[in-house]
Amino acid sequence: MIKIKLARHGVKKKPFYKIVISDVRSPRDGKFIERVGYFNPFAQKKEIRVHFYDDRVKYWLKRGAKTSNTVKNLLLAYQKKK
Repeated sequence: MIKIKLARHGVKKKPFYKIVISDVRSPRDGKFIERVGYFNPFAQKKEIRVHFYDDRVKYWLKRGAKTSNTVKNLLLAYQKKK
């Protein structure tokens, strides 16, 4: 099964997340198929907080990929903002 989830990067106490397509059996920061966006929880005023590559997300959702709860909430907020 394929899942759209967050992979944590960045430094201690200042995370940066890549939104990735991966197999459910892969570890959180392990091997992934494709990167489809990012989430920066510490973004300042003019920096982008959440970004998705819309066409690739739609492609994977059509192929049956499931989203994690956090990615689902980020995606909903991103769509409302657009």
